[in-house]
Amino acid sequence: MDLVVSPALTIPSSELAWRFSRSSGPGGQHVNTSDSRVELIWNIRGSKALSDSQRAILLSRLGHRLVAGSVVVTTSERRSQLRNRETALARLAEILATALAPDTAPRRPTKATRGSELRRLAAKGRRSETKKQRRPPSEE
Repeated sequence: MDLVVSPALTIPSSELAWRFSRSSGPGGQHVNTSDSRVELIWNIRGSKALSDSQRAILLSRLGHRLVAGSVVVTTSERRSQLRNRETALARLAEILATALAPDTAPRRPTKATRGSELRRLAAKGRRSETKKQRRPPSEE
């Protein structure tokens, strides 16, 4: 089954590599006999599904998470291998969609308004008066 990341990107199942191993955690007697831990591996550099611009974006934004040019997603949250496979596919799609999303506009710093400055100073004055009232009377 192909992995649809976005309308512009669909990864064919032939490019996805799977590895299975025994998982730690709950499962009862079944856990010692089944390989429910899932590793999903997708090679970004060798993928034919990506355009050159998409490949460059993914390599730059996911560089910290790549292992030999591949994205590796590991999951062992569920007791069954099938559920872990579904979780791994969803997680890979989320990682790729987030990495391919356009940058948000940078924040433009703005100056505080005159009214907000006056309100801030008035609040400081009220707080100061409250604290002055708490002081013991001065001995004169």
